[in-house]
Amino acid sequence: MSSLVALCHHRWSLPILAEIGRTRGSRFATLTGRLGVTGESLRRTLAYLQDEAVVERNPGYGHPLRPEYVLTPVGRELAPRAQALLAALAGHEDVGLKKWSLPVLTQLTDVRRFSELRAALPDTSNRALAMTLKDLEAAALVRRTVTTDYPPATVYNATAPGLRLAEAADKLRTPE
Repeated sequence: MSSLVALCHHRWSLPILAEIGRTRGSRFATLTGRLGVTGESLRRTLAYLQDEAVVERNPGYGHPLRPEYVLTPVGRELAPRAQALLAALAGHEDVGLKKWSLPVLTQLTDVRRFSELRAALPDTSNRALAMTLKDLEAAALVRRTVTTDYPPATVYNATAPGLRLAEAADKLRTPE
């Protein structure tokens, strides 16, 4: 799970990875224009992706037509999966690209209680998990149900669109 959490830590990681994979390399200015990301956010995310050895500066950079950033072998493996995930996210990018949305969705393929989710995602705080569940429920990606047991319990599970996203997100951390 840590690789999925790591990739989702920066909002722009997946779009940058997909775009560089699609174009087989890109320049800084091209990425800002195509993705609509600010220069500072792009700088931070590219630095993070370089630290994770997913993206690297092109060693042959210098000619105006050569890309400034290219994918490493790990990045080339992840880029098609990121593209598939972004295609599955169509219409839900605002909530789906938040830090904890995809890791939470991958845990909700079965019905789970809040405490079970919290145990499965130890790096998240109670507040972050609660806010993520609320956002996913508002986007109709997660269903919240209060059981009729005594005492009542609240359980969560992914809806059909949420399950499709969870499957696509799971491929980012699972080799095919």
